[in-house]
Amino acid sequence: MSQSPHPFHLISLSILLLSSISSSQAKVDTFTYVNQGEFGPYVTEYGADYRILPIGNVPFEMAFYNTTPGAFYLALRMGTTRSESVFRWVWEANRGRPVGENATFSLLPDGNLVLADADRRNVWSTGTANKGVVGLMVLPTGNIILYDSKDRTIWQSFDHPTDTLLVGQSLDYNKGPKKLVSRRSATDGSYGIYSLVFQPGGIKLFINDYIPYYDFSVNGVLSFSGNPILLEVEPETDEDAFAYAYEVRFATAGQGTTILTRPKYNATLSFLRLDIDGNLVVYTYYDPVDYRAWEKTFALFSDQIGLLPGCALPSKCSKFGVCQDEMCIACPSPVGLLGWSNGCVPPQVKGCDNKGKGQTEDYYKIVGVENFVSTYTKGEGKVKMEECRRKCTMDCKCVGFLYWEKESKCWLANFLGTLSKVDESSHVVYVKYLKN
Repeated sequence: MSQSPHPFHLISLSILLLSSISSSQAKVDTFTYVNQGEFGPYVTEYGADYRILPIGNVPFEMAFYNTTPGAFYLALRMGTTRSESVFRWVWEANRGRPVGENATFSLLPDGNLVLADADRRNVWSTGTANKGVVGLMVLPTGNIILYDSKDRTIWQSFDHPTDTLLVGQSLDYNKGPKKLVSRRSATDGSYGIYSLVFQPGGIKLFINDYIPYYDFSVNGVLSFSGNPILLEVEPETDEDAFAYAYEVRFATAGQGTTILTRPKYNATLSFLRLDIDGNLVVYTYYDPVDYRAWEKTFALFSDQIGLLPGCALPSKCSKFGVCQDEMCIACPSPVGLLGWSNGCVPPQVKGCDNKGKGQTEDYYKIVGVENFVSTYTKGEGKVKMEECRRKCTMDCKCVGFLYWEKESKCWLANFLGTLSKVDESSHVVYVKYLKN
């Protein structure tokens, strides 16, 4: 004879079923915002027009913005109207994939956060459908999160950085975001040519993903330990009220910290950015002031506030030039050093697509200069200049070569950019050009 279920088992089963139903049917705080209406009145970074959304946490607000007509990005801006300072854009959802007028930003009943164009084509989403999401929130740190009924984070913008790290955000080689990529230009928010990459050897800066122009592990500035690297801000004393300076720094568990800058005021509202020109900078916002609340408190390549000379920045002289004391002083040419201007560009070469058919390639020499190539790429020692030249000529990607005459050392260069003036006249650069 079969036994009746014990009352306790029935109660437990009922509770389990109710819990399951409650969890699966948790109400989502849905919304839909349409990209339409008047633009905001305040000055923003990149000269952008914008439409504010009612989602934020001071000093952060979400918005649609554009720098070219009809091409909008869903983004997070930082700043307040009270300070009358420029608003800065610190995160974008649909980078490189702009939407148009009447695009919609929605948290759907299934918990997916979606940006769709006016034709209902999905441009970007968090991929969080049916994962228990009940709402969206912007935290005081600027982290945009989707959370469930137990306040657990299901998705967060901190896992998807663009060109910026906010305080409390990290890079994680093992399981998190590993990369920042610069904007292409002030008017083009798509991916630029500069990147910061966290890899087994540590953090490095690259041009076009393969040409290194800085390595944080050089001279032990910040070597790899296998743990996440966190951007943090801490007062120099344990008592905030008596802190006369704040440290903006990289922190790594088990390794310590690398201080980037020490503003003499509360620097909690800071962020690190890989800028359009490839420089790594810290911008700090101090909202108690009424005017010019932003300050650039660190620049990796800067004689005044950085770790490296300003002339070591590959783009210091825009596309090409000779730099001394953070000033672009000359434009190299086959006929010698000319006056520098923004129009200074490297000479045309055949390249791998064989431009300049019928023309021959030659080289002109610049004496007493260096660039990042000799510091962060491996050269070849005890090589005659003629052999170094031959190798560059045979390599369609090579645009010139660095040669240290005393050491007979050779570096082939796929990118020249800014050349730093040095006292050592035996350090020379040969620039490839098309000869008529």
